[in-house]
Amino acid sequence: MTDLPIRRALLSVSDKTGIVDLGRALARHGVELVSTGGTAAALRDAGLDVRDISDLTGFPEMMDGRVKTLHPVVHGGLLAVRDDAAHAAAAAAHGIGMIDLVVVNLYPFEATVAKGADRDTVIENIDIGGPSMVRSAAKNHAYVAIVTDPADYQALVDALDATGGSTDLVLRKRLAAKAFAATAAYDAAIARWFAHVDQGERLPQRLLLSAEKAGELRYGENPHQMAALYLPSGGGRGSVAHARQVGGKALSYNNYNDADAALELLSEFRDADSTAVIVKHANPCGVATASTLLDAYEAARACDSVSAFGGIIAVNRPLDGVTAQAITQLFAEVVVAPDADDDALAAFAAKKNLRLLLTGEIADPARRGVQVRSIAGGYLVQSRDFGRVTEGELKLVTKRAPSADEMRDLLFAWTVAKHVKSNAIVYAKDGATAGIGAGQMNRLESARIAAWKAKDAAEKAGWDRPRTIGSAVASDAFFPFADGLLAAVEAGATSVIQPGGSIRDDEVIAAADEAGLAMVFTGQRHFRH
Repeated sequence: MTDLPIRRALLSVSDKTGIVDLGRALARHGVELVSTGGTAAALRDAGLDVRDISDLTGFPEMMDGRVKTLHPVVHGGLLAVRDDAAHAAAAAAHGIGMIDLVVVNLYPFEATVAKGADRDTVIENIDIGGPSMVRSAAKNHAYVAIVTDPADYQALVDALDATGGSTDLVLRKRLAAKAFAATAAYDAAIARWFAHVDQGERLPQRLLLSAEKAGELRYGENPHQMAALYLPSGGGRGSVAHARQVGGKALSYNNYNDADAALELLSEFRDADSTAVIVKHANPCGVATASTLLDAYEAARACDSVSAFGGIIAVNRPLDGVTAQAITQLFAEVVVAPDADDDALAAFAAKKNLRLLLTGEIADPARRGVQVRSIAGGYLVQSRDFGRVTEGELKLVTKRAPSADEMRDLLFAWTVAKHVKSNAIVYAKDGATAGIGAGQMNRLESARIAAWKAKDAAEKAGWDRPRTIGSAVASDAFFPFADGLLAAVEAGATSVIQPGGSIRDDEVIAAADEAGLAMVFTGQRHFRH
């Protein structure tokens, strides 16, 4: 059978949105309504006739509502194969009536956790009867319709109205698939809470991922690849995925990826002075901190104005009109900011293709959890790189110590280098990047490329010399030979920050001393692949 009439419905929902209107539609088609607790009360308050679940089972709701639907009369009515003679005989022998529709949504477990509830309250919000009914109905979707999302109420009502009170198999199969996904996500959330929160496991024995598709994207990294954005439940404030888009066409896969890279770097400066980050192909091509947002943006763009074209711009302060006007003079794909004033919004409105993402806040990097990357046949999971160093944690290894200004630029360059693809070399001066070398197969080439970019930037800006002169240089991993460091000396760097740990550290330190450099070791590496 495909079209099956609905004669009895069991309704038990935590989220009461739309349940009264659905109850009225069901009643209009002569459906007997059976319900529990608060759902029954809401339906009765609306003037609908409702049969209590206890009347159906012959048992009262008990144990603070923990036991009310876990009964053979309920699950027999859901699981019976209607055209199986043995099932029909068993139902008749035990007085089990059929249930043709189940409308259930579950206790708000994740919302309870998000509120910071105590452990007992969290445990009490683990639904047992609801998922059991959902799974029974979904398994038997050949005969039973299961609805777990208020967004599907209208589709159900439309089907009833179109058929005079029946559902077809196509709809029931779609609803069953959604129901199993809902219970899987619910159980995954509970398992994650037990592992991460209750037991403190960072890398649990079983990795459970659950996310809902927010929308399909035009394509992936390339036009022949499919792509979609998925959102995990329970959070996401201050992220690109949850930002409010103002203007422009829908974001692409690459837009999301690059904007996330920009925001992740920017989050390092969430409490700093006005900071601007420009990213291209997930690598920063300019970063600067200044007293005003406009100054920060202009300093960041000056680092590599060629790569900034068509890039992603992120700022750590609400956008003002003057800065927005400056940004709109450059072609950018996306601009990310916590907020924007009316003048800034007006400036962006004049650029129809420019996307502005307002995050409302900049999330603390520590809230980002683990990183998951797929490989052929498996997944790689790691904690995120939250590593930071302070001045007091640095080890001076040269005869000369950094000046106060050099130290500020060393720490700035080190922070940026953490977000540059390895091998990474970052020159910085006066709170701005002067040259960035990214993603090379050897460190010497990264140092040379960064210096070359600095020279090119100076020529384009009309400066008399590149900003690498007198700069600090950061290397994301140790210098395996002195050649990379000597390339930095040739570029004009006067101070160096690097992890140390090479078997040739003594050789590199000697070269730094000979050049009069100040060099500090972090003891910490920042590879980024």
